[in-house]
Amino acid sequence: MGVVIGLLIAVACVGGGFSAMGGHLAVIWQPFEFIIVGGAAVGAYVVANSSKVVLDTGAALRDAAFSREPKQDDYLALLGLLFALARELRSKPRNEVEAHLENPDQSEIFKAYPRVTRDAELTQFICDYVRLILIGNARPYEIEALMEEEIATHRGDKLKVYGALMSMADGLPALGIVAAILGIVKAMGALDQSPALLGSLIGAALVGTFTGIFVSYALVAPMANKVKATRDSQARVYVIVKQTLLAYMNGALPQIAVEHGRKAISAAYRPTIDEVEDATITGAPRGEAPLREAA
Repeated sequence: MGVVIGLLIAVACVGGGFSAMGGHLAVIWQPFEFIIVGGAAVGAYVVANSSKVVLDTGAALRDAAFSREPKQDDYLALLGLLFALARELRSKPRNEVEAHLENPDQSEIFKAYPRVTRDAELTQFICDYVRLILIGNARPYEIEALMEEEIATHRGDKLKVYGALMSMADGLPALGIVAAILGIVKAMGALDQSPALLGSLIGAALVGTFTGIFVSYALVAPMANKVKATRDSQARVYVIVKQTLLAYMNGALPQIAVEHGRKAISAAYRPTIDEVEDATITGAPRGEAPLREAA
């Protein structure tokens, strides 16, 4: 909603200001200038980036536009799942715990937290490192280094769209100049025409420069920063998993290990200790099925 409101404010203020100073909005409607600027920008974007980044752009923009970031209920679900797994590691034999990790789709623990399991990458990340803990040969500092490397790789992959969009934003003003130059070239061919016609052609050419600058600084660059903020927030869940599992490996009880994870949550969405306790020890978080107590 914030994205839509921001764009409406930008368009309304620019268009309203131009109209208020006596300009005619119809003059700005130059579809061929838009095609030149937009087409060149999209073409350069496709040339400069891999097909995976190009395809991921749509998902990134959708997530940013709808603010699809983890909220408090999502964090509570994640902490609840980690607590349940830590409790299983302490109280159950290895073969029973492995059954949850080998097929999380059929695991009663994982099925109790659909907010977590709908993210296949996160689910696999949890299963991989719980399995390493279960083997018992890895040292905590080795697991920490491995986790940090994987998290950095994951975050880097997710932020490639941000870098690509910022490159597009940087290039759009220059592409606007390209459109303007082409418009001036067209106007030069009409020097023998009336001043009114020549003026309209020059004005149409300058719309290209306006389009490149406006789209760059009022649309693409802000959306790129929104994508970065959204993707950073989405990657934060991996840090929570890391902190919780490392605390458990270093000897913390499940309740204390979950507290390590809670502290890694942004203050805006961080649940209280009592809320985490309600979600992990005494029941499931809001919107989730209750987790059956371990025998």
